[in-house]
Amino acid sequence: MDQLSIILQRFSMNTKVFFTGNLCGISNFNKEPNQGHLHLLCNGELTLIDEQGHSQLVNEPTVLFFPTPHAHRIIGSEENPPELVCANIIYNESTTNPVANALPSLLCFKLSDCKNLKQTAELLFDEAFSERYGRLPMINSLTNIFLIHVFRHVLNNNMMQHGLLAGLAHPQVSKVLLAIHDSPERQWGLEEMAELALMSRSKFSELFKRIVGQSPGDYIIDWRIIVAKSLLQQNKPVALVANAVGYENGSALARVFRKKLGISPKQWLEQNS
Repeated sequence: MDQLSIILQRFSMNTKVFFTGNLCGISNFNKEPNQGHLHLLCNGELTLIDEQGHSQLVNEPTVLFFPTPHAHRIIGSEENPPELVCANIIYNESTTNPVANALPSLLCFKLSDCKNLKQTAELLFDEAFSERYGRLPMINSLTNIFLIHVFRHVLNNNMMQHGLLAGLAHPQVSKVLLAIHDSPERQWGLEEMAELALMSRSKFSELFKRIVGQSPGDYIIDWRIIVAKSLLQQNKPVALVANAVGYENGSALARVFRKKLGISPKQWLEQNS
């Protein structure tokens, strides 16, 4: 299985379209926990203002994607009102999404930059601005598909220089990430990971840290915690969760949780259930 599929299957990421049509005046979008925003401009003109007050004019079919919570405003042109599809990107309520967190606060690119993005957007616009049976579930499904095309576009064009997505796009580092994501329970050693990358241990360690932003060992611990959180929310016993992410027992997992999060797995679950 490919790198992106493993992550998308592991973590909840769904879209919910909340607006379709011509946008008039000023619309404010608040910062909501574990939620991003996706705006697709079909035609017309708008001005986007981010939470730092930076503004940009958009006047052709464009993707505006805030992967993580980010307050912003959209001002529609009075002379050339923008026709938009706007959706919330909803992540698992109590866990962070490593793909979203690896992206910049805003991704902005033209629909014409990618054939698949443009084709899916055209299908989405056709459904969004019609009154067919099953319109709402159709546009939500198409928006989910569109979002995957966005992630593919980022990976295929090496748009990230650092972080998880940069690692997934790197031919050698990605092999190691894929193996870690697929088998977090394995006792990964530096030598084994370096062999997967066909590199010496020192060169691999330096490359991994430079591309991903942390050492292989720290990344494994963080990934195990992310997976453990997901399993705990499925009401799996702590001991079983510990074994599933490479720890001998619940006490060992609890030590890692306390070191990284300051609380035990059970306390974390109580706070996030």
